[in-house]
Amino acid sequence: MILKLIQLENFRSFKKREFKFSFKTCFLLGPNTAGKTNVLEAIYLLASGKSFRASQDTEMIKYESEFSRVKGKIEKDELEIILTRGEINGKRTNKKLYKINNTPKRLPDFLGSLRAVLFKPEDINLVLGSPSIRRDYLNLILEQLDWQYRTCLSAYNKGLRQRNKVLSKIREGEAKESQLTFWNQLLIKNGQIINQTREIMIIFYNKQFKDTEIIYDKSPITLQRLEKYKQAELALGMTLVGPHRDDFKFLKHKANGRKDLSLYGSRGEQRLAVLYLKLAELKFVIQKTNQKPILLLDDIFSELDKKNRKLVIKIINDYQTIITNTGEEIDKDIKKEIKDSLFIKLNIDN
Repeated sequence: MILKLIQLENFRSFKKREFKFSFKTCFLLGPNTAGKTNVLEAIYLLASGKSFRASQDTEMIKYESEFSRVKGKIEKDELEIILTRGEINGKRTNKKLYKINNTPKRLPDFLGSLRAVLFKPEDINLVLGSPSIRRDYLNLILEQLDWQYRTCLSAYNKGLRQRNKVLSKIREGEAKESQLTFWNQLLIKNGQIINQTREIMIIFYNKQFKDTEIIYDKSPITLQRLEKYKQAELALGMTLVGPHRDDFKFLKHKANGRKDLSLYGSRGEQRLAVLYLKLAELKFVIQKTNQKPILLLDDIFSELDKKNRKLVIKIINDYQTIITNTGEEIDKDIKKEIKDSLFIKLNIDN
């Protein structure tokens, strides 16, 4: 699939702006705060239905605006997402609207028209950050590709909140232990599917790596494990087993064994592990959808050494790619090796 253009209205710093991607590779150049990452965010929103950085959708609506609109044209179809604060011109409205060719769609019917893989400097936190960052990564990818996973994750998270409330009430003497039965069954049913789907993804990823391995630290959820940890859960008022406790780590194979890159890896090794992860993600998306995703690179050249830059350039030439950069690191070699390039300059005032 090819993204031909994107139109932004009241999106982040943009009042109204259109970007045409007439070449296979497009560089968005400009100083910090010029809105380069905002463009990538809008594209990723069309692909995933979510922002990769906003905790709430309203953050993407321009200050003092009632709504935000993102439109994208891909080959025969026009995709559109409208974000609101719940009201336009005094009338109540949905906070998020999806359209294909001006026809309203549900999210599951909207997703899949556009695929994208994002690589940004903050992805180093997939190695160094907390387990929740790694779980969020798994969820973000799998929710786009597997509707059963998305449904199970939603049901699991709702059930988890309710079960934790029941645990707290039991601790305070306001509920009976028998009230856990329903929530136990719900979490086991959905949690096992979540665990299995994540495991399949990580097995696929590991097949793409050479000297690096992802170890899946799975927290299985079974009736036996819930029973084993019940007293501790009652004391704390929270569920201690299940996919919400999952994690994974990167290990590098050495002649004398393996080392945990989060603890013993150099900065270069950690960035290379993330790069391998993103390459595996590209292949995983293609394997699951039979579609080539758009590659979104957010100011990554400053983070890579010469060897890894060459690896990224080789990948870029195989995909439609949109790259943000201040312009300082785009040297002559990069311009020469990347074919069919378009350069768009952004200013702070847009």
